[in-house]
Amino acid sequence: EVELELQHLTDRRKVRSADGVTDLLRDIGPLTTAEVTARAIDGYAVGEWLASLHDARRVVTVRLGGEDRHAAVEDVARLRDALGVAPPPGVAATLLEPATDPLGDVVGRFARTHGPFTAQDVSGALGLPPAVVAEVLHRLEASGKVASGAYRPGGDGQEWVDLGVLRRLRRRSLAKLRSEIEAVEPQALAGFLPAWHGVGGGGSHRDRLLEHIRRLQGAPLVASILERELLPVRMDYSPSLLDELLATGEVVWVGREPLGTKDGRIALYLRDHVPLLHAGPAADPPSGEVHDALRSHLATRGASFFRDLYAAAGGGDPDTTLAALWDLVWAGEVTNDTLAPLRAFTWGTRRGRRRGPTPIGSTTPPAGTGRWYLTTELSSTAVPLTPEQRGTAMAEQLLERHGIVTRPAVAAEGVPGGFAAHYPILAAMEDAGRIRRGYFVEGAGGAQFAVPGAVDRLRAEAPQGLVMLAATDPAQAYGAVVPWPEHPTGKPTRRAGARCVLDQGALVLHVEPGGSRVLTFSSDRATVVAAIELAVPTGTTITTVDGEAALSSALRPTLEAAGFAVGYKGLTRRRERSRARG
Repeated sequence: EVELELQHLTDRRKVRSADGVTDLLRDIGPLTTAEVTARAIDGYAVGEWLASLHDARRVVTVRLGGEDRHAAVEDVARLRDALGVAPPPGVAATLLEPATDPLGDVVGRFARTHGPFTAQDVSGALGLPPAVVAEVLHRLEASGKVASGAYRPGGDGQEWVDLGVLRRLRRRSLAKLRSEIEAVEPQALAGFLPAWHGVGGGGSHRDRLLEHIRRLQGAPLVASILERELLPVRMDYSPSLLDELLATGEVVWVGREPLGTKDGRIALYLRDHVPLLHAGPAADPPSGEVHDALRSHLATRGASFFRDLYAAAGGGDPDTTLAALWDLVWAGEVTNDTLAPLRAFTWGTRRGRRRGPTPIGSTTPPAGTGRWYLTTELSSTAVPLTPEQRGTAMAEQLLERHGIVTRPAVAAEGVPGGFAAHYPILAAMEDAGRIRRGYFVEGAGGAQFAVPGAVDRLRAEAPQGLVMLAATDPAQAYGAVVPWPEHPTGKPTRRAGARCVLDQGALVLHVEPGGSRVLTFSSDRATVVAAIELAVPTGTTITTVDGEAALSSALRPTLEAAGFAVGYKGLTRRRERSRARG
């Protein structure tokens, strides 16, 4: 298609006048009468045009390749010096001045008017020795006018192409790829993401955990579900694996924000990626005497244990120091070389109610164990990083995590600068052929970018079977990239502790934190009950189903048949018999 345009063989590019013929001969070079006729609109008087142009000495006849051709008179000196064409009589002397680079001109013109070609193609068309053509092409490549490589399917040997032509081919190819893709329903994306994240993949070794952390790094993860729900659905998770990676310094964690008094969001990073991906501490850091004392101590003394921090803060109630320390953690200023204090913070009680201050004595509070240090130590580099380097790293990370990057996906993560800041980087990656742009998912924005292979996997049918995910899991698309389906009696949320069950990407069940209230999104009772059994922990009492008391719900008989016990508050999922005996 492009080459037909370059050769003026499409209806839009065909000539319509004598002036058009002279422009044609300047663009393409000498042509026979038949070749000019093929490039003119049917029915036009090509013979009359050529005759008038010859009479006006604007076009001359030259002998090239054993046949007579029409050439623009301005081309005569170039053809003489490059190809040995004898100038016809009557050409003005001013038009016969020696050309500066005749070979470069005629070979460059061939390149500008053809798609990818070989040196043999040029040699055959211009009658030049192959060695001469090769030397000229290498010279044009060095000057940035042509490029060499392999461009045509089934091509053989080295090919060449004009850089302007290559850009046009690339734009056309990308546009054709986009037009071939029909957008899928949002549900397909909801089914694609769990598979993309390796949910249900199994495996229990450090390399498997590193693979998942590499995909999740930088995402705001709810700390309380990290080791209970998020990592276990991806592999046969053991806390010792993460402890080992933290102890060796391969992985670090940084606080993002608090969630209530006993939870918060954190981000995991591969240690070497922190300078590129970590956005830095909160813009509005916590302030106070204790906060300033802790900052000062860590800045001057480096990594410290809680006892040293407690002393630097002036002693007093250890809970005051602990509270200030965790304020700095959630602001992204301080972190720890182990996950033990985070586990204690989210799984236990950070500080109890006491009638008076309790001296620290010989024990460190569980949420204060390990060594604490400033996150600025993680972000320092020998050579300062540019905004372009950081932006490119973040764009690549978003592609790694989502497979298909959309505006809602970037907004859900709260990435600094948002989608607009990363759009030029993603567009440049597409121009370089690294990723694809298109309208892949309905309702997810007009500009969407995908890594190779992700689009095919998106369009493939999601795996059969129910999948349970934490509502806040990056692999759970509803409420972030995909809108929640309508429900007559409730509105699901991405709150910490909530769970979702999907069936081939379709939302089947939403369980609120604690498991007492559920919303169903399927008319198949058997599927809903199986989803409840998957998402509601044993021993949990369901009090409401779809906004109605569980005891009067239409699902009650089916749930009772599945082993749920009737109580005065609702329906309780019985513990498995093996556990009951234990």
